[in-house]
Amino acid sequence: MTETLTVLGIESSCDDTAAAVLRETQDGRVEILSSVVFGQTELHSAFGGVVPEIAARAHAEKLDHCVQDAMAASSTTFAELDAVAVTAGPGLIGGVISGVMCAKGIVAATGLPLIGVNHLAGHALTPRLTDQVPYPYLMLLVSGGHCQFLIARGPEDFTRLGGTIDDAPGEAFDKTARLLGLPQPGGPAVQAEAENGDPKRFRFPRPLKDRADCNMSFSGLKTALMRMRDQIVAEKGGLSHQDRADLCAGFQDAIVDVVVAKTKRALELYMNEAPAYPTIAVAGGVAANTAIRAGLQALCAEFKTQFVAPPLSLCTDNAAMIAYAGMERFKAGARDDMSLSARPRWPLDQTSPALIGSGKKGAKA
Repeated sequence: MTETLTVLGIESSCDDTAAAVLRETQDGRVEILSSVVFGQTELHSAFGGVVPEIAARAHAEKLDHCVQDAMAASSTTFAELDAVAVTAGPGLIGGVISGVMCAKGIVAATGLPLIGVNHLAGHALTPRLTDQVPYPYLMLLVSGGHCQFLIARGPEDFTRLGGTIDDAPGEAFDKTARLLGLPQPGGPAVQAEAENGDPKRFRFPRPLKDRADCNMSFSGLKTALMRMRDQIVAEKGGLSHQDRADLCAGFQDAIVDVVVAKTKRALELYMNEAPAYPTIAVAGGVAANTAIRAGLQALCAEFKTQFVAPPLSLCTDNAAMIAYAGMERFKAGARDDMSLSARPRWPLDQTSPALIGSGKKGAKA
């Protein structure tokens, strides 16, 4: 290892094309020299969600420009890099392939080491990038495609305590937005509506809340919301602005209630390990939801546990987290070669039973 360690990160697992350059100095400080994200919201807005084929084509068109912009913004040359880290899964396979092939092209041209990164590890290690959180810590990874509780013990050592057995919260938010005619992405749209609503007007179910495990279910919430919406429409001939705001408030309140209750159970299991610096960290796109953050902060205050939430720009998909996760793997001696393959499924915890089930490509989560 030289005086500094500089890593280029590439991320393309869903609908954000991203590249970033990170540098670690001898004293262990890590600086984000650049972080560039090309979003695809406009490309998918007419479809009510991400269209995999459109996303893959956009990644293929934008990746080289994104990398070029990140390198320029960091004032770094390829000769100054020590490695290239890339998301190798899980995610929409077309996008993951685009990123992996871009990274392989750079590696073939420069001779730099290649580091394949699990996208979920990128999220799970973000608290170490932003707040130098020591191991072990409790991680709530909550996003559009994933929701799980993890005890993070090392860069590749994660134990899953539980998670969603069906829809992730972000997916539930997106579907709710579509049901109510709100724009995508659904999370910010539903939250904005909920701020003007009454969470007590409509009572939504709290699936699995009374079970003594850390698993969650959110698919039934959107069904309950659809029925309530249809009932209002049948009675009044349509939805008023207040009806929609109240539906959003009740829906969001149910998700917060479940997430906080299950986090409490996960925290109890985590505390059995007697960590020296008890910490709950949250990351993933849905971690940007202010109501969820507030609920978790209150829980941490109750348990006298540190609460860490990265900046919103590092909660959603980005390449800085991939560069950092790759940096941790690189320092541990990990290297990949040109046989690195894109993986649509890649659980962080390889030993726990799958929550959602398995297929030809392996466990989903």
